[in-house]
Amino acid sequence: MILEACYFLVWLIVLSWAADRFVFGASALAKNIGVSPMIIGLTIVAMGSSAPEIMVAATASLNGSTDTAVGNALGSNITNIALVLGLTALLKPLTVASSTLKKEMPILLLVSSLAVYFLSDQILDKTEGIILIIMFFSVIGGLTWISLHMEKGDPLQSETEDEIPSGVPTSKAIIWLIVGMILLPLSAHFMVNSAEIIARYFGLSELVIGLTIIAIGTSLPELAACIAGVLKNEDDLALGNIIGSNIFNILAVLAMPGLIAPGEIDINAANRDGYVMLGLTVLLIIFSFNFRGTRRINRYEAFCLFSCFIGYQFLVFA
Repeated sequence: MILEACYFLVWLIVLSWAADRFVFGASALAKNIGVSPMIIGLTIVAMGSSAPEIMVAATASLNGSTDTAVGNALGSNITNIALVLGLTALLKPLTVASSTLKKEMPILLLVSSLAVYFLSDQILDKTEGIILIIMFFSVIGGLTWISLHMEKGDPLQSETEDEIPSGVPTSKAIIWLIVGMILLPLSAHFMVNSAEIIARYFGLSELVIGLTIIAIGTSLPELAACIAGVLKNEDDLALGNIIGSNIFNILAVLAMPGLIAPGEIDINAANRDGYVMLGLTVLLIIFSFNFRGTRRINRYEAFCLFSCFIGYQFLVFA
């Protein structure tokens, strides 16, 4: 079992690295062909940060492990808000100044509410999967429109432009894009296999393994990116990555089991985990919104988020 845990960690590292290379290649290629940095940041980068979850959910669904895929989608959103933002804001309070983020947050609340509604009957069917994937492409279009009409001087714009790779030859960008596309599904396949073996050994359900070990593992790149962002005073970009990732986790990740392996889901996903995710989303919006100007997610609020994460782990394993 120790060897299997090592395999899991190795493939998790490969998965995270492949996602990073995929985002690097796609972003550089998009910039080389003239795509706006803001469009790249709000779409390609956000999708790239959800790439590990998408691949894991697709792999688990193909293996018939629908609950693992559902747990990964819900657990990643819970982890992103409660653990990633909680720890990041404990390190350095986050200043939310971007009006663009305030336009994205209602989208996040809407899709989170829709996810809870779809799961409430303990069935995720193909029709719901199709609706989610259609909304996924619609949101990409909406975010593209927002990026083209964002306010001048929005701090998110300069922070995003600084992070988009420049001066990368197109051939190199294509190579990294291909490397990412090959390694992402390959590493996801082996990581899910290892996770399922570990789960069976400890007697954990498919849902719990998706909510915890896989969700936390696939959210570690977001944690590293957020901490790096706030240390460079790119608070809006750090928060924007989490919001974008959570939107795509609902629409693209949760769509995978609906499209590939529709059917019944664990009752806890419908009656517990979906509502925890929705509650944390509401809490994030309350902490972030201030219609009169900038707003800070302070250390007290960060501690509240982190405490919710710890409490949730006790709830899951109780």
